[in-house]
Amino acid sequence: MRSRRYLQLDVFAERVGAGNPLAVVLDADDLDDARMQSFAAWTHLPETIFLLPPSPGADYRVRIFTPTQELPFAGHPSVGAAWAALDAGWAPAAAGQLLQDCAAGRLPVRVERSGARVRIAVRAPRARPCEVDEVRPRAIERAFAGAARGTLDVRLWDNGPRWWLLELADEAAVRGLRADVAAIRAATDGHALGVAVFARGGEGADADYVVRAFCPGDGIDEDPVTGSANAAIAAALLEAGRVAPGSAYRVSQGRELGRDGRVEVGVDEDGEVWVGGEVQATIRGRLIW
Repeated sequence: MRSRRYLQLDVFAERVGAGNPLAVVLDADDLDDARMQSFAAWTHLPETIFLLPPSPGADYRVRIFTPTQELPFAGHPSVGAAWAALDAGWAPAAAGQLLQDCAAGRLPVRVERSGARVRIAVRAPRARPCEVDEVRPRAIERAFAGAARGTLDVRLWDNGPRWWLLELADEAAVRGLRADVAAIRAATDGHALGVAVFARGGEGADADYVVRAFCPGDGIDEDPVTGSANAAIAAALLEAGRVAPGSAYRVSQGRELGRDGRVEVGVDEDGEVWVGGEVQATIRGRLIW
């Protein structure tokens, strides 16, 4: 049986053991959809990616799987994919920009180096709010009954995956939230990946916003750190005038799971959202599947 290169990474992590874990399979060009999905289910990590030879003009191609489905885009797998492509020599080691080919299209990637530290940011697909009937937002609100709410309306946003976004009143409301996983699963009901709650960081906090993301319908009750959800939140904040083109902010996510990740979110002058951070390698090996 064929042996393939395998990595496990911590993404949006400033230290090993933080951020969001990601499985990376290289040399995956002969794996079919069923074998990719079965391996992603076996790892039971939030996402597993498969790096493939690029189409002309791109630096690498990636397919992204959760334990139950393939996604057109996800943030932490995209950041991890760029890191893995550089690490494997698929892209020039000194490259400052890359082009990722994925099901959501071709996405630009920035690589910033400061000494031994490398930060990678990917431009997320442009998020758009989705039209839904009035019943679904009420179901989301019921799933979080008792949580102190912020001022933004509950809305469904699509930037590849679909996320319900729910603003809470403050950092304490986010961190102290006891999620009703069964209610969230019923409320999302196959039409959304999950629900992301967010609030401004409190006074003296080490991040501008705090975020938690719940996607039990996809087999992950709470995702440690979520690039696509953070990109959707940035789009919602931009629409509401809370952030401006040319601005950037820092997000804390995953502390409640012991992962304590950091996401750097930027909105460029064209209103495009970028999500990025650091990556740590935790496992290097060979895979037979």
